[in-house]
This record gives sequence, structure tokens and C-alpha cells, in this order.
Amino acid sequence: MKKLTRYSIYTVLLFLSSCGAFFNQPLNTSKARIGENTSGKSILDTILPTEKTIVGVYKFRDQTGQYKLVENGSTFSTAVSQGGTSILLKSLEESNWFEPIERENIGNLLNERQIIRSTRQEYAADNKQDQTTSIPPLLFAGIILEGGVVSYDSNIITGGSGARYFGAGASTEYRQDRITIYLRAVSTSSGRILKNVYVSKTILSQGISANLFRYVNVKKLLEVETGVTKNEPTQLAIKEAIDKAVELLIVEGMIDGIWKPKGGEPTINYVKERYEEDKADAETTALYNRKLEDKRGRSAINIEGGTAIINSDYSNSLKKLTGNISFRTYFKKPGLNLNFNAGYFQLENEEAFQGDFYSFDTSLGYDLLPYDNISPFLYAGVGAISDKDFNSTHLKFLYGGGLEFLPIKNVGLKLFAEQNILFTDKLEGLDQGEWNDFYWRIGIGINFYLGKTYNDVKRVMFE
Repeated sequence: MKKLTRYSIYTVLLFLSSCGAFFNQPLNTSKARIGENTSGKSILDTILPTEKTIVGVYKFRDQTGQYKLVENGSTFSTAVSQGGTSILLKSLEESNWFEPIERENIGNLLNERQIIRSTRQEYAADNKQDQTTSIPPLLFAGIILEGGVVSYDSNIITGGSGARYFGAGASTEYRQDRITIYLRAVSTSSGRILKNVYVSKTILSQGISANLFRYVNVKKLLEVETGVTKNEPTQLAIKEAIDKAVELLIVEGMIDGIWKPKGGEPTINYVKERYEEDKADAETTALYNRKLEDKRGRSAINIEGGTAIINSDYSNSLKKLTGNISFRTYFKKPGLNLNFNAGYFQLENEEAFQGDFYSFDTSLGYDLLPYDNISPFLYAGVGAISDKDFNSTHLKFLYGGGLEFLPIKNVGLKLFAEQNILFTDKLEGLDQGEWNDFYWRIGIGINFYLGKTYNDVKRVMFE
């Protein structure tokens, strides 16, 4: 049920998000333009260093050896750009924290400097002038940056949905790849690795299509087809990942005292606070961008309403009113909870039995997907029911389940079904047959969550 709901929502969003590409299809060639800006808002947007650090990059390349996937045959085109060094140098320049120097093609630079010396010597000799032939020394890097693209995982998740009826149909497809890069700063004076960071980025490909195939009359066939496919450029994904790695290198280095920002300690504290927020978010995000954050508080008050149906020795059961209020407390393990319930309900067999009852029970429950807004749940427990005058009390065993949806924080809506099995066959005053009496409860409810989640408490403790 949960997967079906997700796919349905994804289908609608995919259609809406792809409208821009569909209604702006390229029909003419376009001129060259300035490269796209890949990175969003950064922690370092308004923070500058006291002094730029000279860094050298010898190589930052594809270390995966991954080739592009093709449906038929083979290809020698690589899945990852081989120009990682150039991308990294551009990111370092844009950060305004580093002064990168040429090291990837140092041989070309040294050859050119030798040509300059030779030309100056010849010019001075031909003109019999006493001119110096020396040129300014090369800058040396106090830090060199190493690393590369270490992983390219294809098709980490694929899927789609579609429908066809009477010759008309539409479908959507998507595919997600993932790249991983490592970047480290190494001191040239000691060889010590000062900082090592790791960043991953997903690459999305998606497409929609629609078609119509129908006979408009006996001899005429109408066939229509349209669609659009969007592929996130790998180069832009790599640029965004490298930008994030450079930002992370600066932020962690600033916190550890490797780099010094303008503004001193207050600036460092501000950056550290923002970094801790990003780090906490990263720690609660699993593969496929799934948030592993407990969305339910440490306790909850639950109100339920619905219908109760008895199954006894009499026939012709009627649907009657039921109401319930409960208190729920969660254990440390997300999803595991203990419930204390009190309720009122009516049971009736047509022209044979009718009664009003109170119920009191306790149950152990578990939310199957405690980190998601939509979660199935199960529970089981024991309790007792009594008539409205408390003259007769019967023990029972209960179990049930349902589906909960959190439209907003701290509020959950749920559907449930529950069976209550009594330890007696005399609830309606008739002892007949092999099975004890039991009744069903089916209805809806609302949960009001109280207090912070355990993740919130843990975060406060560490801060």
C-alpha cells in the first residue's frame, strides 16, 4: 500500500515537473553561454579568510573506470568526466579561500619558463646588453589537494508507472545513479593529512510518454505518441559534489583551526552551529535520500471512533457505535510503544441481544515505518470488558493493525481494524458451540503526539 501510494504521488509530480521540458522543446541551435551555476546557498557565502591559502592540485580524476551503460553493444565512453582537476580548480577559485597554482601540467610550465630564459639570453647577447635573464620564482604550495571520483553506481533505484485503457495510455520512468568523491588536504611540510572529506551526489534521469492507438472507423487508424526524457548532466553533478567537498573542507578545517576566517571566534561559532545542523541532517538521511528521523513524539493521546460488530451464538449482527481514548508511550527503540486504553461500545444481534459495555486494556504496538509519514502499525494485548452497570466483567485478548498518516508534525490520522476475543462464551447469555464470543472494532482515529522525539533529545544532549 505504501509503495503504491508513493508511486502514485511520484507519477503526478513527475508529470508536473516535466511540463517545463515538454513545453520548451529545443527546435533551434543555441549559442554558447556562461556555464551553469550548480551550487545553491552555502554556509560560506559571506565568510572570507584572513589570508588565502596557496594550494596545488596534481590530479583529481575518475578512479572508477566506469563506462557508460548502453542498451546494445559496448562503448568506450566513460561514465565520469576525466576533467576532475579542472573542475576542482574552478571550485577552489570560486570559494575565495584558496589561491590554486598550476601543477597538473607542471612540465609545460617548466618548459615555457626555460624558453623565456633562453630567449632573454639570446636577446641580451645580440644587443650586447647586460640584462638579467632571471624570472620570478614559482610559487610553492603549502598544501596539496588529492582525491578523486571513487565510485559511480548505476541504477541504484529504477522504477515507473503507467496505465492503458482502450488504446490510450501514459507511462513514467525514472532512474537514479550515484557518484562519490573523496577530497583530502595534505601538508607539504610534513606530509600529514590535515583533513579528509567525503561527498555523494545522485544523478536523476526521468521520462514521461503518452500514446493513443485507436481505429476511428473500419479502415482508418489513429496513432499518436508524445513524450520527453530528462537526464541530469553528469558533469554538473560532479561540479556540485566537488563544490560541496570544497565547502566541507573549509568548514571542517575552520572548526579544527587549520584555516582562520575574518571575524575570529564568533564567525567560527556561527559556522560550527550551521555545520552541526547539516551533519545532523546527514546522519538521519540514508541511501535513496530516505530520512531516518523518528517523526513521532515520546508519548501520544489517541482518540478513536468507529463501529463494533459482535460475533456470538446469535445471528444477524448489527453495526453499533464505539469510541475509545488511549495514552501511548514510546520505548527507546523507534516505533515500539505501550498503549493504555479505555473505551465505550455497543454490541447487538437483531431481536436477540443488545448491550452497552466499557473496555479497559493494555497493548504492545509497533510502527513498521517509524521514520516515514505513512506507516502501517500492529498491536496486541489483553484487557477486560464490563457492562454499563459493572455487574459482569470478562477478560479478553485483542490484536489489530492499520495505517497512520502524519499530515503535519505531531498529529497523526489512522485507520484501524481490531479483533477482541473473549475468554467466555456467555457474553450474550447463551453458551453454545465450540468458539468463544468475539467482536470487531473498525474505525478511524487521531493521535496527538507530545514531547520531543528521542532523536531531538539525543541532539540536545550532544549539543
